[in-house]
Amino acid sequence: MTLVILGCALPQYSNWWPLFVLLFYCLSPIPTLIARRYNDSGSNNSCLESSIFITMGFVVSAFALPIVLARSPDGDPTIQWGACYLVLAGNVVVYLTMLGFFITFDNEDLDYSMW
Repeated sequence: MTLVILGCALPQYSNWWPLFVLLFYCLSPIPTLIARRYNDSGSNNSCLESSIFITMGFVVSAFALPIVLARSPDGDPTIQWGACYLVLAGNVVVYLTMLGFFITFDNEDLDYSMW
């Protein structure tokens, strides 16, 4: 989050448009969490696969948004490329953290007593 805020708040950038990736951060784990909650143990995993597809759509959109904001056909970009790079680096950190969370807590029969 620090990299995303730096991409918005540094004096040479001073543009808060990249902060819209927070919406993708909030929305991306929701389909997978819902599908894991209501997934049957049967062989039909279409619900889980659909949720992973929707989640990947949110992840790709989070990476595409700063690039689209930095590119402009008329030569006047909405954000500068330095802010774009900072937001992309922040995306990598946030999504690797989410992936680590899902990998760590994948086994549902474990209790919080392991802490």
